[in-house]
Amino acid sequence: MATTRRKFLQTLGGSGSLLLGGLPVLANNVNVQTLLSKVKVSSNDKIRIGLIGSGIIGHYDTETALKVPGVELVAVADLYQGRLDRAKEKWGKDLFLTRDYKQILARKDIDAILVCTCDHWHDHITIDALNAGKHVYCEKPMVHHVDEGLAVVAAQKASGKVLQVGSQFASSVLFLEAQKYFKQGIVGELAYAESYMDRNSANGAWQYTIPSDASTKTIDWDMFLGDAPKVAFDPVRFFRWRNYKAYGTGVAGDLFVHNITGLHTVTGSIGPRQIYSLGALNYWKDGRDAYDLVTGIMQYPKTDQHNAFQFYTRVNLADGAGGGQATRLIGTEGVIEIKPNSIVIKHFKRAVAPSIGGYDSLESFPKAMQESLVKDYNDKYTAEDRKSKMGDEIIFEQPKGYDSRLDHMINFFESVRSGKTVLEDASFGLRAAAPALLCNTSAEMKKAIDWDPVTMKIVNG
Repeated sequence: MATTRRKFLQTLGGSGSLLLGGLPVLANNVNVQTLLSKVKVSSNDKIRIGLIGSGIIGHYDTETALKVPGVELVAVADLYQGRLDRAKEKWGKDLFLTRDYKQILARKDIDAILVCTCDHWHDHITIDALNAGKHVYCEKPMVHHVDEGLAVVAAQKASGKVLQVGSQFASSVLFLEAQKYFKQGIVGELAYAESYMDRNSANGAWQYTIPSDASTKTIDWDMFLGDAPKVAFDPVRFFRWRNYKAYGTGVAGDLFVHNITGLHTVTGSIGPRQIYSLGALNYWKDGRDAYDLVTGIMQYPKTDQHNAFQFYTRVNLADGAGGGQATRLIGTEGVIEIKPNSIVIKHFKRAVAPSIGGYDSLESFPKAMQESLVKDYNDKYTAEDRKSKMGDEIIFEQPKGYDSRLDHMINFFESVRSGKTVLEDASFGLRAAAPALLCNTSAEMKKAIDWDPVTMKIVNG
Protein backbone atom coordinates (compact mmCIF):
# COMPACT_ATOMS: atom_id res chain seq x y z
CA MET A 1 0.00 0.00 0.00
CA ALA A 2 1.58 3.25 -1.14
CA THR A 3 0.40 5.27 1.86
CA THR A 4 1.47 2.82 4.54
CA ARG A 5 4.88 2.32 6.19
CA ARG A 6 5.52 -0.79 8.27
CA LYS A 7 7.83 -1.08 11.22
CA PHE A 8 8.77 -4.42 12.70
CA LEU A 9 9.84 -4.89 16.31
CA GLN A 10 11.34 -8.34 16.63
CA THR A 11 11.90 -10.54 19.67
CA LEU A 12 12.91 -14.16 19.90
CA GLY A 13 11.28 -16.78 22.10
CA GLY A 14 12.01 -20.31 23.23
CA SER A 15 12.28 -23.58 21.39
CA GLY A 16 11.10 -27.15 21.73
CA SER A 17 11.12 -30.49 19.98
CA LEU A 18 8.46 -31.97 17.72
CA LEU A 19 7.73 -35.23 15.95
CA LEU A 20 6.96 -34.85 12.25
CA GLY A 21 6.14 -37.86 10.05
CA GLY A 22 7.49 -40.15 12.75
CA LEU A 23 10.92 -38.51 12.59
CA PRO A 24 12.28 -36.22 15.32
CA VAL A 25 12.98 -32.66 14.19
CA LEU A 26 14.09 -29.59 16.08
CA ALA A 27 11.65 -26.69 16.33
CA ASN A 28 13.57 -23.47 15.85
CA ASN A 29 12.94 -20.15 17.60
CA VAL A 30 9.51 -18.55 17.72
CA ASN A 31 9.80 -15.24 15.96
CA VAL A 32 7.29 -12.72 17.39
CA GLN A 33 6.90 -9.38 15.64
CA THR A 34 4.64 -6.39 16.12
CA LEU A 35 3.28 -5.11 12.84
CA LEU A 36 2.62 -1.38 12.88
CA SER A 37 0.93 0.63 10.16
CA LYS A 38 1.62 4.35 10.05
CA VAL A 39 -0.67 5.86 7.47
CA LYS A 40 0.63 8.90 5.69
CA VAL A 41 -1.61 11.28 3.78
CA SER A 42 0.17 12.83 0.83
CA SER A 43 -1.87 16.03 0.81
CA ASN A 44 -4.41 17.90 2.90
CA ASP A 45 -6.38 18.98 -0.18
CA LYS A 46 -9.98 19.13 0.97
CA ILE A 47 -12.32 16.35 -0.10
CA ARG A 48 -15.98 17.04 0.60
CA ILE A 49 -18.13 13.97 1.11
CA GLY A 50 -21.79 13.06 1.29
CA LEU A 51 -23.14 10.13 3.30
CA ILE A 52 -26.01 8.14 1.84
CA GLY A 53 -27.43 5.81 4.49
CA SER A 54 -26.81 6.98 8.05
CA GLY A 55 -27.32 3.66 9.84
CA ILE A 56 -24.81 1.63 11.81
CA ILE A 57 -22.20 1.18 9.07
CA GLY A 58 -22.83 4.72 7.87
CA HIS A 59 -21.73 6.02 11.26
CA TYR A 60 -18.69 3.73 11.36
CA ASP A 61 -17.58 4.71 7.86
CA THR A 62 -18.18 8.42 8.34
CA GLU A 63 -16.35 8.58 11.65
CA THR A 64 -13.42 6.75 10.05
CA ALA A 65 -13.43 8.96 6.95
CA LEU A 66 -13.33 12.08 9.11
CA LYS A 67 -10.09 10.83 10.72
CA VAL A 68 -8.38 11.29 7.34
CA PRO A 69 -6.93 14.81 7.12
CA GLY A 70 -8.70 17.03 4.63
CA VAL A 71 -11.99 15.13 4.57
CA GLU A 72 -15.14 17.10 5.37
CA LEU A 73 -18.74 15.87 5.66
CA VAL A 74 -21.24 18.29 4.11
CA ALA A 75 -24.40 16.28 3.41
CA VAL A 76 -26.35 13.27 4.72
CA ALA A 77 -29.23 11.37 3.15
CA ASP A 78 -31.38 8.87 5.01
CA LEU A 79 -34.96 7.65 4.81
CA TYR A 80 -35.61 7.86 8.57
CA GLN A 81 -36.02 11.36 10.01
CA GLY A 82 -34.53 10.36 13.35
CA ARG A 83 -31.22 9.54 11.69
CA LEU A 84 -31.16 12.90 9.93
CA ASP A 85 -31.78 14.60 13.27
CA ARG A 86 -28.97 12.55 14.83
CA ALA A 87 -26.60 13.44 12.00
CA LYS A 88 -27.10 17.13 12.72
CA GLU A 89 -26.54 16.53 16.46
CA LYS A 90 -23.38 14.57 15.83
CA TRP A 91 -21.74 16.24 12.84
CA GLY A 92 -22.98 19.83 12.90
CA LYS A 93 -26.02 22.02 12.36
CA ASP A 94 -24.79 23.22 8.97
CA LEU A 95 -25.11 19.79 7.32
CA PHE A 96 -27.35 19.52 4.28
CA LEU A 97 -29.98 16.87 5.13
CA THR A 98 -32.35 15.08 2.77
CA ARG A 99 -34.34 11.91 2.25
CA ASP A 100 -33.60 12.03 -1.49
CA TYR A 101 -30.04 10.93 -2.25
CA LYS A 102 -30.21 12.46 -5.72
CA GLN A 103 -30.21 15.92 -4.12
CA ILE A 104 -26.75 15.12 -2.76
CA LEU A 105 -25.53 13.89 -6.16
CA ALA A 106 -26.72 17.16 -7.73
CA ARG A 107 -24.50 19.28 -5.48
CA LYS A 108 -21.39 20.59 -7.21
CA ASP A 109 -19.48 21.01 -3.95
CA ILE A 110 -19.42 17.27 -3.15
CA ASP A 111 -16.47 15.21 -4.40
CA ALA A 112 -17.19 11.74 -3.04
CA ILE A 113 -20.06 9.65 -1.73
CA LEU A 114 -20.22 6.97 0.95
CA VAL A 115 -22.89 4.41 -0.01
CA CYS A 116 -23.97 2.76 3.25
CA THR A 117 -27.52 1.73 2.43
CA CYS A 118 -29.25 -1.64 2.37
CA ASP A 119 -27.79 -3.98 -0.25
CA HIS A 120 -30.55 -3.72 -2.84
CA TRP A 121 -29.78 -0.02 -3.33
CA HIS A 122 -25.99 -0.39 -3.72
CA ASP A 123 -25.82 -0.74 -7.51
CA HIS A 124 -28.44 1.96 -8.22
CA ILE A 125 -26.85 4.63 -6.03
CA THR A 126 -23.29 3.73 -7.02
CA ILE A 127 -24.04 3.97 -10.74
CA ASP A 128 -26.00 7.21 -10.26
CA ALA A 129 -23.12 8.69 -8.26
CA LEU A 130 -20.48 7.70 -10.82
CA ASN A 131 -22.62 9.12 -13.62
CA ALA A 132 -22.91 12.35 -11.61
CA GLY A 133 -19.11 12.62 -11.51
CA LYS A 134 -18.65 11.56 -7.89
CA HIS A 135 -16.06 9.22 -6.45
CA VAL A 136 -17.68 6.37 -4.54
CA TYR A 137 -16.91 4.31 -1.46
CA CYS A 138 -19.56 1.55 -1.58
CA GLU A 139 -20.10 -0.82 1.31
CA LYS A 140 -19.91 -4.54 0.63
CA PRO A 141 -21.37 -6.48 -1.02
CA MET A 142 -21.05 -4.24 -4.06
CA VAL A 143 -24.29 -5.63 -5.51
CA HIS A 144 -27.45 -7.38 -4.34
CA HIS A 145 -27.56 -9.80 -7.29
CA VAL A 146 -24.65 -11.12 -9.34
CA ASP A 147 -26.15 -9.96 -12.64
CA GLU A 148 -25.97 -6.34 -11.45
CA GLY A 149 -22.19 -6.40 -11.17
CA LEU A 150 -20.97 -5.84 -14.71
CA ALA A 151 -23.06 -2.67 -15.00
CA VAL A 152 -21.21 -1.25 -11.97
CA VAL A 153 -17.85 -2.26 -13.45
CA ALA A 154 -18.78 -0.55 -16.74
CA ALA A 155 -19.98 2.58 -14.95
CA GLN A 156 -16.71 2.90 -13.06
CA LYS A 157 -14.66 2.56 -16.22
CA ALA A 158 -16.82 5.02 -18.16
CA SER A 159 -16.79 7.61 -15.38
CA GLY A 160 -13.06 7.68 -14.78
CA LYS A 161 -13.85 8.08 -11.08
CA VAL A 162 -12.57 6.07 -8.13
CA LEU A 163 -14.74 3.29 -6.72
CA GLN A 164 -13.60 1.53 -3.57
CA VAL A 165 -15.65 -1.38 -2.21
CA GLY A 166 -15.76 -1.39 1.57
CA SER A 167 -14.33 -4.73 2.62
CA GLN A 168 -11.37 -3.54 4.66
CA PHE A 169 -9.48 -6.87 4.72
CA ALA A 170 -8.00 -5.74 1.40
CA SER A 171 -6.11 -2.99 3.27
CA SER A 172 -5.37 -4.83 6.51
CA VAL A 173 -1.70 -4.98 7.48
CA LEU A 174 -2.29 -8.58 8.55
CA PHE A 175 -3.58 -9.78 5.18
CA LEU A 176 -0.98 -7.74 3.29
CA GLU A 177 1.82 -9.21 5.39
CA ALA A 178 0.39 -12.69 4.88
CA GLN A 179 0.36 -11.94 1.15
CA LYS A 180 4.09 -11.21 1.24
CA TYR A 181 4.91 -14.54 2.88
CA PHE A 182 2.51 -16.46 0.65
CA LYS A 183 4.20 -15.05 -2.45
CA GLN A 184 7.56 -16.18 -1.08
CA GLY A 185 6.22 -19.74 -1.16
CA ILE A 186 6.57 -20.31 2.56
CA VAL A 187 3.67 -22.83 2.65
CA GLY A 188 4.72 -24.69 -0.48
CA GLU A 189 1.87 -25.41 -2.89
CA LEU A 190 -1.48 -24.21 -1.61
CA ALA A 191 -3.88 -27.14 -1.33
CA TYR A 192 -6.67 -25.94 0.93
CA ALA A 193 -7.95 -22.76 2.56
CA GLU A 194 -10.66 -22.14 5.11
CA SER A 195 -12.25 -19.06 6.59
CA TYR A 196 -14.99 -18.77 9.17
CA MET A 197 -16.70 -15.87 10.92
CA ASP A 198 -19.10 -17.08 13.61
CA ARG A 199 -21.25 -15.08 16.04
CA ASN A 200 -23.40 -15.73 19.09
CA SER A 201 -25.24 -12.50 20.00
CA ALA A 202 -28.56 -10.90 19.07
CA ASN A 203 -26.84 -7.83 17.64
CA GLY A 204 -24.48 -10.11 15.75
CA ALA A 205 -27.57 -11.72 14.23
CA TRP A 206 -28.90 -8.25 13.28
CA GLN A 207 -31.71 -7.96 15.82
CA TYR A 208 -31.17 -4.21 16.01
CA THR A 209 -33.08 -1.70 18.14
CA ILE A 210 -36.18 -0.19 16.54
CA PRO A 211 -37.08 3.43 17.44
CA SER A 212 -40.40 4.13 19.14
CA ASP A 213 -41.48 6.69 16.51
CA ALA A 214 -41.06 4.40 13.48
CA SER A 215 -43.98 5.08 11.12
CA THR A 216 -44.77 6.10 7.58
CA LYS A 217 -44.53 9.73 8.79
CA THR A 218 -40.92 9.37 9.90
CA ILE A 219 -39.79 6.82 7.25
CA ASP A 220 -40.00 6.99 3.45
CA TRP A 221 -41.17 3.40 3.07
CA ASP A 222 -41.84 3.49 -0.67
CA MET A 223 -38.32 4.75 -1.39
CA PHE A 224 -36.86 2.07 0.88
CA LEU A 225 -38.64 -0.68 -1.07
CA GLY A 226 -37.25 0.56 -4.38
CA ASP A 227 -37.25 -2.39 -6.79
CA ALA A 228 -38.11 -4.89 -4.03
CA PRO A 229 -41.60 -6.43 -3.87
CA LYS A 230 -44.25 -4.05 -2.56
CA VAL A 231 -45.36 -4.94 0.98
CA ALA A 232 -47.10 -3.09 3.79
CA PHE A 233 -45.03 -0.88 6.09
CA ASP A 234 -42.99 -2.93 8.54
CA PRO A 235 -40.42 -1.22 10.79
CA VAL A 236 -38.74 -4.57 11.46
CA ARG A 237 -37.94 -4.96 7.78
CA PHE A 238 -36.63 -1.40 7.62
CA PHE A 239 -34.31 -1.50 10.63
CA ARG A 240 -33.36 -5.19 10.36
CA TRP A 241 -33.19 -5.39 6.58
CA ARG A 242 -30.17 -7.73 6.61
CA ASN A 243 -32.51 -10.52 7.68
CA TYR A 244 -34.59 -10.37 4.50
CA LYS A 245 -33.56 -11.51 1.04
CA ALA A 246 -35.48 -8.69 -0.65
CA TYR A 247 -33.16 -6.04 0.80
CA GLY A 248 -30.05 -7.86 2.06
CA THR A 249 -27.89 -10.84 1.22
CA GLY A 250 -27.75 -12.66 4.55
CA VAL A 251 -24.61 -14.05 6.10
CA ALA A 252 -23.13 -14.95 2.71
CA GLY A 253 -23.33 -11.46 1.23
CA ASP A 254 -22.56 -9.68 4.47
CA LEU A 255 -19.73 -11.82 5.86
CA PHE A 256 -18.54 -14.34 3.25
CA VAL A 257 -17.48 -11.26 1.28
CA HIS A 258 -14.92 -10.46 4.00
CA ASN A 259 -13.67 -14.06 3.99
CA ILE A 260 -13.28 -14.09 0.21
CA THR A 261 -11.72 -10.62 0.14
CA GLY A 262 -9.05 -11.76 2.58
CA LEU A 263 -8.38 -14.92 0.58
CA HIS A 264 -8.08 -13.04 -2.70
CA THR A 265 -5.84 -10.40 -1.12
CA VAL A 266 -3.37 -12.98 0.15
CA THR A 267 -3.34 -15.33 -2.84
CA GLY A 268 -3.88 -12.92 -5.74
CA SER A 269 -6.77 -15.11 -6.88
CA ILE A 270 -9.66 -13.72 -8.92
CA GLY A 271 -12.15 -16.39 -7.89
CA PRO A 272 -13.39 -19.99 -7.99
CA ARG A 273 -14.76 -21.99 -10.90
CA GLN A 274 -17.29 -24.02 -8.92
CA ILE A 275 -19.34 -23.17 -5.85
CA TYR A 276 -21.51 -25.39 -3.67
CA SER A 277 -23.27 -24.39 -0.47
CA LEU A 278 -25.73 -25.45 2.21
CA GLY A 279 -27.90 -23.05 4.19
CA ALA A 280 -30.14 -23.40 7.24
CA LEU A 281 -32.24 -21.27 9.58
CA ASN A 282 -31.57 -23.00 12.89
CA TYR A 283 -32.00 -20.51 15.71
CA TRP A 284 -33.00 -16.95 14.80
CA LYS A 285 -36.58 -17.77 13.81
CA ASP A 286 -37.84 -14.21 14.25
CA GLY A 287 -39.60 -13.81 10.93
CA ARG A 288 -36.45 -13.51 8.84
CA ASP A 289 -36.11 -15.47 5.59
CA ALA A 290 -32.30 -15.34 5.41
CA TYR A 291 -30.21 -18.27 6.69
CA ASP A 292 -28.39 -18.02 10.02
CA LEU A 293 -25.94 -20.79 9.05
CA VAL A 294 -24.27 -21.10 5.65
CA THR A 295 -21.36 -23.32 4.67
CA GLY A 296 -19.74 -23.10 1.27
CA ILE A 297 -17.05 -25.03 -0.57
CA MET A 298 -15.38 -23.72 -3.69
CA GLN A 299 -12.86 -25.06 -6.21
CA TYR A 300 -10.23 -22.54 -7.29
CA PRO A 301 -8.37 -23.32 -10.53
CA LYS A 302 -4.61 -23.20 -10.94
CA THR A 303 -3.30 -19.80 -12.05
CA ASP A 304 0.05 -18.06 -12.36
CA GLN A 305 -0.50 -16.86 -8.77
CA HIS A 306 -1.31 -20.13 -7.03
CA ASN A 307 -1.90 -23.86 -7.29
CA ALA A 308 -5.42 -25.27 -7.67
CA PHE A 309 -7.00 -25.42 -4.22
CA GLN A 310 -10.25 -25.94 -2.35
CA PHE A 311 -11.79 -23.25 -0.16
CA TYR A 312 -14.21 -23.87 2.70
CA THR A 313 -16.06 -20.98 4.34
CA ARG A 314 -18.70 -20.73 7.07
CA VAL A 315 -20.79 -18.27 9.05
CA ASN A 316 -22.90 -19.42 12.00
CA LEU A 317 -24.91 -16.72 13.81
CA ALA A 318 -25.78 -19.00 16.74
CA ASP A 319 -22.42 -20.53 17.58
CA GLY A 320 -22.67 -22.17 20.99
CA ALA A 321 -18.89 -21.96 21.38
CA GLY A 322 -19.14 -18.18 21.53
CA GLY A 323 -18.16 -17.23 18.01
CA GLY A 324 -14.83 -16.30 16.48
CA GLN A 325 -13.08 -15.91 13.16
CA ALA A 326 -9.93 -16.97 11.33
CA THR A 327 -8.55 -17.60 7.86
CA ARG A 328 -6.10 -20.47 7.29
CA LEU A 329 -4.10 -21.22 4.13
CA ILE A 330 -2.73 -24.75 4.23
CA GLY A 331 0.01 -25.71 1.84
CA THR A 332 2.22 -28.73 1.34
CA GLU A 333 4.93 -27.24 3.58
CA GLY A 334 3.19 -24.98 6.01
CA VAL A 335 0.19 -22.95 7.10
CA ILE A 336 -0.62 -19.27 7.44
CA GLU A 337 -3.32 -18.57 10.01
CA ILE A 338 -4.80 -15.07 10.13
CA LYS A 339 -6.76 -14.20 13.25
CA PRO A 340 -8.50 -10.90 14.07
CA ASN A 341 -5.35 -9.42 15.63
CA SER A 342 -2.46 -11.64 14.56
CA ILE A 343 -0.86 -13.97 12.03
CA VAL A 344 0.79 -17.28 12.89
CA ILE A 345 2.99 -18.94 10.26
CA LYS A 346 4.29 -22.49 10.70
CA HIS A 347 6.45 -24.02 7.99
CA PHE A 348 8.92 -26.80 7.30
CA LYS A 349 10.87 -28.54 4.57
CA ARG A 350 10.03 -32.17 3.97
CA ALA A 351 12.67 -34.86 4.28
CA VAL A 352 14.21 -35.97 0.99
CA ALA A 353 13.98 -39.61 2.11
CA PRO A 354 10.67 -41.42 2.53
CA SER A 355 9.81 -42.92 5.89
CA ILE A 356 10.63 -46.52 6.72
CA GLY A 357 9.63 -48.46 9.79
CA GLY A 358 7.23 -47.42 12.54
CA TYR A 359 3.62 -47.57 11.37
CA ASP A 360 4.69 -49.18 8.11
CA SER A 361 4.19 -52.35 6.11
CA LEU A 362 7.85 -53.27 6.74
CA GLU A 363 6.98 -55.37 9.79
CA SER A 364 4.67 -57.59 7.73
CA PHE A 365 7.51 -58.77 5.43
CA PRO A 366 9.89 -61.69 6.10
CA LYS A 367 12.83 -60.78 8.32
CA ALA A 368 15.40 -61.22 5.53
CA MET A 369 13.38 -58.91 3.31
CA GLN A 370 13.20 -56.33 6.11
CA GLU A 371 16.95 -56.38 6.59
CA SER A 372 17.58 -56.05 2.87
CA LEU A 373 15.22 -53.11 2.51
CA VAL A 374 16.68 -51.29 5.50
CA LYS A 375 20.22 -51.78 4.17
CA ASP A 376 19.23 -50.39 0.77
CA TYR A 377 17.55 -47.45 2.49
CA ASN A 378 20.62 -46.67 4.62
CA ASP A 379 22.91 -46.90 1.60
CA LYS A 380 20.73 -44.55 -0.44
CA TYR A 381 19.86 -41.83 2.11
CA THR A 382 22.11 -39.92 4.48
CA ALA A 383 21.07 -38.94 7.99
CA GLU A 384 20.48 -35.42 6.69
CA ASP A 385 18.21 -36.71 3.90
CA ARG A 386 15.96 -38.27 6.52
CA LYS A 387 15.33 -35.07 8.49
CA SER A 388 12.34 -32.81 8.12
CA LYS A 389 13.46 -29.26 8.94
CA MET A 390 11.13 -27.03 10.88
CA GLY A 391 11.45 -23.33 10.23
CA ASP A 392 10.96 -20.55 12.73
CA GLU A 393 7.38 -20.12 13.83
CA ILE A 394 6.55 -16.56 12.84
CA ILE A 395 3.95 -14.53 14.73
CA PHE A 396 2.79 -11.06 13.76
CA GLU A 397 0.68 -9.07 16.19
CA GLN A 398 -1.12 -5.88 15.33
CA PRO A 399 -1.04 -3.20 18.03
CA LYS A 400 -4.05 -2.33 20.14
CA GLY A 401 -6.23 0.22 18.40
CA TYR A 402 -5.17 -0.62 14.85
CA ASP A 403 -8.06 -0.12 12.41
CA SER A 404 -7.91 -1.64 8.93
CA ARG A 405 -11.01 0.40 8.01
CA LEU A 406 -8.92 3.55 8.41
CA ASP A 407 -6.21 2.17 6.12
CA HIS A 408 -8.93 1.29 3.61
CA MET A 409 -10.37 4.80 3.76
CA ILE A 410 -6.94 6.35 3.34
CA ASN A 411 -6.35 4.20 0.28
CA PHE A 412 -9.66 5.48 -1.12
CA PHE A 413 -9.04 9.17 -0.46
CA GLU A 414 -5.42 9.02 -1.62
CA SER A 415 -6.69 7.46 -4.86
CA VAL A 416 -9.22 10.27 -5.18
CA ARG A 417 -6.38 12.80 -4.82
CA SER A 418 -3.81 11.06 -7.01
CA GLY A 419 -5.81 8.93 -9.45
CA LYS A 420 -3.96 5.80 -8.35
CA THR A 421 -5.81 2.49 -8.41
CA VAL A 422 -7.57 1.52 -5.20
CA LEU A 423 -7.04 -1.88 -3.61
CA GLU A 424 -10.66 -2.96 -4.07
CA ASP A 425 -12.15 -1.57 -7.28
CA ALA A 426 -15.39 -2.65 -8.98
CA SER A 427 -13.86 -5.76 -10.55
CA PHE A 428 -12.32 -6.88 -7.27
CA GLY A 429 -15.60 -6.08 -5.54
CA LEU A 430 -17.62 -8.21 -7.96
CA ARG A 431 -15.14 -11.09 -7.82
CA ALA A 432 -15.49 -11.10 -4.02
CA ALA A 433 -19.26 -10.59 -3.95
CA ALA A 434 -20.27 -13.03 -6.69
CA PRO A 435 -18.97 -16.25 -5.09
CA ALA A 436 -20.56 -15.17 -1.81
CA LEU A 437 -23.94 -14.43 -3.38
CA LEU A 438 -23.77 -17.63 -5.41
CA CYS A 439 -23.54 -19.54 -2.13
CA ASN A 440 -27.07 -18.31 -1.47
CA THR A 441 -28.09 -19.40 -4.96
CA SER A 442 -26.50 -22.82 -4.56
CA ALA A 443 -28.18 -23.40 -1.19
CA GLU A 444 -31.57 -22.42 -2.59
CA MET A 445 -31.23 -24.46 -5.79
CA LYS A 446 -29.47 -27.37 -4.05
CA LYS A 447 -26.85 -27.65 -6.77
CA ALA A 448 -23.35 -26.50 -7.60
CA ILE A 449 -22.90 -23.27 -9.55
CA ASP A 450 -20.22 -22.82 -12.21
CA TRP A 451 -18.69 -19.36 -12.29
CA ASP A 452 -16.18 -17.81 -14.70
CA PRO A 453 -13.99 -15.47 -12.62
CA VAL A 454 -12.37 -13.99 -15.73
CA THR A 455 -15.53 -12.85 -17.50
CA MET A 456 -17.38 -12.53 -14.18
CA LYS A 457 -20.38 -14.47 -15.44
CA ILE A 458 -22.34 -17.54 -14.35
CA VAL A 459 -21.56 -20.44 -16.67
CA ASN A 460 -24.47 -22.79 -16.10
CA GLY A 461 -27.15 -20.13 -15.58
